[in-house]
Amino acid sequence: MTGMKEGAGEDPFAEETTTDDPEPVEADDDAQATADAPSEQSSTETAESQQQSMTIPYKFRRDGVQDGRDRVPLFLLPETKRAERDALRELEERFDADVSLTDLREALVRAGLEHLDDVEGELEEWGYGMTFDEP
Repeated sequence: MTGMKEGAGEDPFAEETTTDDPEPVEADDDAQATADAPSEQSSTETAESQQQSMTIPYKFRRDGVQDGRDRVPLFLLPETKRAERDALRELEERFDADVSLTDLREALVRAGLEHLDDVEGELEEWGYGMTFDEP
């Protein structure tokens, strides 16, 4: 020891040992560059995937519920309007938060677009696909 006080970084119970290990062998520059390349690439890919997963949801990016949307008139049958109101209440309970009617309507349209067979069934109930051709 050099006469200085033992510091917090020293282990007072450690035995003093000297090692005769040879100096580390420096790697070839090309080998080092090759070894570093996959690490740099994977860290870049990780950063990009984190950016994609950290995209701010539409609800928080917009200035209001109409922001970025086209105005489209919507006319509903009374039973559809009641079902819409019930769906709104149920989803507000599930989220434990207010749900915008505009957001609900767009979500319903988008869900319907993903399930066109269900939409086709509704339209058939209304008479679509019926023909009145005589044999």
